[in-house]
Amino acid sequence: MQLATPQRNEAPGVGGVEEDMGRIGHGYGSEWHLLRYFGRHRLRFNQLVLSGTTSESVEWLDFGFNRKAAMFDDEPKGLEFLADNTDLQRAWADYWPLGGGVPNWDAVGRLDRNGRQEWLLVEAKAHIGELRALCQAKAPVSRQKIEAALRATKSALGVDSARDWMASDYYQLANRLAVLHFLNVQNRPARLLLIYFTGDTSRDGRVCPPDATGWEAALEAQDEALGLHAGHPLAEKVHKLFLPVCPA
Repeated sequence: MQLATPQRNEAPGVGGVEEDMGRIGHGYGSEWHLLRYFGRHRLRFNQLVLSGTTSESVEWLDFGFNRKAAMFDDEPKGLEFLADNTDLQRAWADYWPLGGGVPNWDAVGRLDRNGRQEWLLVEAKAHIGELRALCQAKAPVSRQKIEAALRATKSALGVDSARDWMASDYYQLANRLAVLHFLNVQNRPARLLLIYFTGDTSRDGRVCPPDATGWEAALEAQDEALGLHAGHPLAEKVHKLFLPVCPA
């Protein structure tokens, strides 16, 4: 489902790809612009999120502190926002390798939809190159867990089992979908919000789409590579928000 609008750097982890929050761009990049919207345009941002997810309210979780990090902050990792649920954490440990390879989220929120709480997991991009990420898992046990999780997700979404999500250049979206699948199977309703910034300032030859249309070909290529078809079982839980860095 696409939200209507007014028109990272990657480092290898133990089990996959871990985003490095310490390399935030100054005046550009998805992390910079997401911070701007949270800090200076929160009302506008929340209105767009609520409209697109047909929700009544959203509450955003704070980041953790980390003195060893460049900005002294930690992005939410894996399912640590559900750390108090021991049964779920055991199931998660069986499903996905723990450690550096767990997905990092650009933000995590709680939606109120028709009186029911749903988790909202956020991934933001500002240039085409950010769509591509490879699985860096090396340990055989980690790779086996990831392969099993991706296989289960592909089956649930009706994706051809021959599609190798582990080897895909779009592994990051694949593992996000695997987390989304896990949470909903575990009866923890969740949604994925994919934010695509438009009009960012290009750096080092990066392709920064000026508008939503500029993202279309790259997103179509991503879905084709993963074998995702329109209307798959999780489609209504995956939202796209094309967010201008500076609306006209």
